Amino acid sequence: MRVCRQAIGVLCALGVRTVARVLAATGRDQCDWSTEYRLFSRSPWKSREVFLPVIKAALEHCPADGPIVLAGDFTHLPKSGKHTPGVTCMRDPLSPPFHTNLIYGLRFFQVSVCCSFLEQKPEPLPARSIPVRFEASPVVSKPGKRATPEQVASYKKTLKQRLSSNAARQTLVELREDFDAAGLKGRLVLATLDGSFCSRVFFGKAIEGIKLLVRCRKDAVLCKPAQEGSKCFYDKKIFTPEGVRQDEAIAWQSGQFFNGGSFHTIRFKDIQDTLWRRGGQRRLLRLIVIAPTGYRLHAKGTLLYRQPAYLLTDDLETPAQKLIAAYLDHWQIEINHREEKDTMGVGNAQVRNENSVPRQPAFVVAIYSLLLLASLKAYGPQRTNDYLPPPKWGRPSKRPSCLEIIALLRHQVVAHPEKLVDFEVETSALTLVLKAAA
Repeated sequence: MRVCRQAIGVLCALGVRTVARVLAATGRDQCDWSTEYRLFSRSPWKSREVFLPVIKAALEHCPADGPIVLAGDFTHLPKSGKHTPGVTCMRDPLSPPFHTNLIYGLRFFQVSVCCSFLEQKPEPLPARSIPVRFEASPVVSKPGKRATPEQVASYKKTLKQRLSSNAARQTLVELREDFDAAGLKGRLVLATLDGSFCSRVFFGKAIEGIKLLVRCRKDAVLCKPAQEGSKCFYDKKIFTPEGVRQDEAIAWQSGQFFNGGSFHTIRFKDIQDTLWRRGGQRRLLRLIVIAPTGYRLHAKGTLLYRQPAYLLTDDLETPAQKLIAAYLDHWQIEINHREEKDTMGVGNAQVRNENSVPRQPAFVVAIYSLLLLASLKAYGPQRTNDYLPPPKWGRPSKRPSCLEIIALLRHQVVAHPEKLVDFEVETSALTLVLKAAA
């Protein structure tokens, strides 16, 4: 009952989503609050278990043909208190390119399932990603100026262990087990990751049942296998992804890909049987080079070009067109990060217990996933007339945003208070406004 009550409070509360304001939004600000906090600090549950029903429901919206596409990336939750367990000083990803800013915060690793709606009628829709894991990622704290030589040596040794990358790899392994338990034991899983995951931790040894599609550096040193009869395994001739892009002897291929609400022509090069001696060792990989795509800010604007992309994958069988389409859908996880922080208030809770710090944000992310799945089940992926009308100056999108889904939920909660009696929730439109202003 407390889980359901806090889930309703997180979705209906206005303003900053602290635990206290969530309780006030449900009409329990004059009740004992300690048991609500103990839901995260003492109750024996794990974040992995919370996402198990999300996995089963999200996989129903994945295409039956082709691999299950996952998008994984790190995200940061800014914190002001230095005494919160796990808080460390890190680079602000929103800092301008000409000046790096530092923040105190927590780092998490998120994995989302990409649900494609290209076959949607009457017109295709952008993919929607549903988070299925949200785990705290360990960060090694750098010793201060007064650190002893032993502490510095221990810090350097710990860095070489790559704790965050190994924890992310273990999360993918656990997800493969959860997919098998959901009845998808023979289904291939394709994990699309950012450039920070292009390392020996992921490519050094294969993950059973999972193929990787990772963005790599343009100056990565690659080569081909040595010719038959040679005593060497690696060919002495090396090349880089940037060199492949500039090599006119390698022909470009092209295809139509859905991105940004419409289809675009994208050129690419597909290089098979590639070896990455430093990261992949003797594993055969595949290099995909995506050419810069032209765009205009307005109809009469100057033709600009995006940066080229270089992808490394251990999937040697899936057509390159499907791999590129999966990479383009990876951007949906950035939309997840924005909606989780700005709309759902992930990281707003002021908790200090070592169990509550990683579990409370994971709990809110799971609520966010269930909210998206509920909207898909009730109204489908498109924006229908069931949602509240947009402002007169607004331009309705093809699919509803998280804020529009929450606005509809608040409207239904206020209109049908009898549905909340079983959860001991008493709220109204005036109550939500007054409690948010308190």
